[in-house]
Amino acid sequence: MAEQKTWSVAEPQKLTFEEPVTELRVRLVGGTVNVVADEGPARLEVAAVDGPPLYVVQEGGTLTVSYEDLPWNGSQDLKKWFEGKPWKAWSRSGAGRKAWERRATVTLTVPAATHVQLATVSATSVVSGIGADTDVNGVSGDVTLVGLSGKANAKTVSGSVEAQSLTGGLGFHSVSGGLTVVDGAGGTVRADSVSGDMLIDLALDAAEPRPVDISLNSVSGQVAIRLPHPADARVEANTATGGVSNAFEDLLVSGQFAAKRITGTLGAGTGTLRATTVSGSIALLRRPAADAPAAPLVLDKKVL
Repeated sequence: MAEQKTWSVAEPQKLTFEEPVTELRVRLVGGTVNVVADEGPARLEVAAVDGPPLYVVQEGGTLTVSYEDLPWNGSQDLKKWFEGKPWKAWSRSGAGRKAWERRATVTLTVPAATHVQLATVSATSVVSGIGADTDVNGVSGDVTLVGLSGKANAKTVSGSVEAQSLTGGLGFHSVSGGLTVVDGAGGTVRADSVSGDMLIDLALDAAEPRPVDISLNSVSGQVAIRLPHPADARVEANTATGGVSNAFEDLLVSGQFAAKRITGTLGAGTGTLRATTVSGSIALLRRPAADAPAAPLVLDKKVL
């Protein structure tokens, strides 16, 4: 059986873990967690702790940074933990601090092949350079994913997700949080949100073409998708009452009264693009040629 090592971190501190780390689990309430891929042994830098100490455990290849009273099973359980416990059951410090009032600022450096799992209530999360799978569950904290080459999945209640230069697939689920994909090179995006907006900007490598696989669903959020030119996908976009905007002459805009559709085939139709909203608008935009600069993708509500 692998030896378990534990640390209690109540103040700023740096730790280096000589044993190999293949899986990282982080659970925070408030503050910031940064996860960075780098060579060498895994390292933890705690810049600030406000509230109870962090509980750090290394067992086998798994490194966990959390609190002793914080459950693990995803954003819904965290929300229940935050909202559902009877307040009278919570202990208070001498200064009158409520047990849920806690913040920490941590940075973890791990090998790129590490499987990363984050769960937060209101903490901000940043993950960069990871090549294995990354799973982020949050309630209200925003999430930034940069340069990931493995599969990434993000689930939030109200937190927004920004994904930059991802070459792996991306999954996103939220109630009111939005999704922004910048220079997406993975080609696979599956996302749904009740009221959050979605802006998807794809920058696929023409030298290594891959079929796109995009599926976006929203109730009232607006959807904008910018595809590289030339594009290669079968397209079906539907909105019940929202407006549509289409920059591709090969696609057909149809529908009468409220419901509208954008359908057709771009290129050979190898990939698929599906977008559905109830009241949110949909825009299909054309990305400039590879040798031309691409302006930032923004939602123009006058157009949508």
